[in-house]
Amino acid sequence: MSLHVEVSGQGAPLVLLHGWGMHGGMWQPLAQQLAQEFQVHSVDLPGHGRSMRIEDRGSRIEGQGSLFVLNAIVDELSAGFGGPINLCGWSLGGIIAQRWAWREPQKIQRLVLVASTPCFSNCPGWDCGMPQETLAQFAAELEKNFAATLRRFLALQVRGSEHERELLLQMRELLFGRGEPDVHALRGGLEILRDADLRAALPEIKQPTLLIAGERDKLTPPQASQYMAQAMPDARMVEIEGAAHAPFLSHPDEVAGLILGFLKD
Repeated sequence: MSLHVEVSGQGAPLVLLHGWGMHGGMWQPLAQQLAQEFQVHSVDLPGHGRSMRIEDRGSRIEGQGSLFVLNAIVDELSAGFGGPINLCGWSLGGIIAQRWAWREPQKIQRLVLVASTPCFSNCPGWDCGMPQETLAQFAAELEKNFAATLRRFLALQVRGSEHERELLLQMRELLFGRGEPDVHALRGGLEILRDADLRAALPEIKQPTLLIAGERDKLTPPQASQYMAQAMPDARMVEIEGAAHAPFLSHPDEVAGLILGFLKD
């Protein structure tokens, strides 16, 4: 498999997908708790951490549109994992998880979406996302200094969270813990965040789903999770009080308990 995956624990497989510009190591220490009951696979998405970008298609992915990029990532993940698996995605990883669960319902048993959304940016009829202008600014800044852009994105993720300063320091320490992400992969991820809209697919994602939202999340507000809970046939939502966009880091024990209880139900 071309993806870098760190495996811990024994039991039914649980695959963790990280957010934009990050890597699988961001899930620590949550993964350690989950590994007490499951075989946890912390994935570095293509072009992130220690995973190579999709080389044979890398030159074609850029500029092909968000759906092309999203499907290419799902193809890579699907090739690396047989089924059935449990799947957990955070932020961008949650969008990828939704697409994968929709495409391969026979492979994904249960779904956990953390601080996720079907549509990351604002668009007509949807005001639960980030302004298009902000994402365009991130894209422009990415070309000048991607490291500074990622650090700014971290600041947005923790804004308003309990222990905001300590959480930001923790995420900054983790950010480049597995090396710097590939700039082509960062561009592709921004395309997904900017353009992907999975709202129409939600009624067809029929796996039991747990939605974990941060009460103070400014990027994927709880209203987005509430929308998904109503649109998906078998979904329930839990809001973490005092959490922002990274509740698994700010409230790891609470999030671990929710996920373990859901997956063992």
